[in-house]
Amino acid sequence: MENQTTNSSVFDNNGPQQSLPNATAVLVLGIISIVGCFCYGLVGTICGIIALVLASKDNARYMATPHLFTPASYSNLRGGRVCAIIGLIISSLYLIFVIVIIAAIGFAGLSHPQDFFQHLNH
Repeated sequence: MENQTTNSSVFDNNGPQQSLPNATAVLVLGIISIVGCFCYGLVGTICGIIALVLASKDNARYMATPHLFTPASYSNLRGGRVCAIIGLIISSLYLIFVIVIIAAIGFAGLSHPQDFFQHLNH
């Protein structure tokens, strides 16, 4: 009798539990989004957005049938989602900072071109 209850919790009605398809990818992309935030914010922003899209799809899949998936893969999915959110925020702030700096330099060059490009004439 004990073996039947153990087997039924592992196999449920639809066979053994499997990991969520994109859980590892979400975790990797979330980490890359944090590390990639210093590449002018572009790499981190792109990886963060992709990770969040994949995480939302897998989260919906898990919520519909949680008994089919392992708790470890759901934990990886949540961790990757948190990393993606952090990476996306930092990358977006850094990207905005880079755009403001480039715009300020461009505006300074356009407003006083004779002073700004003076060193090029000599």
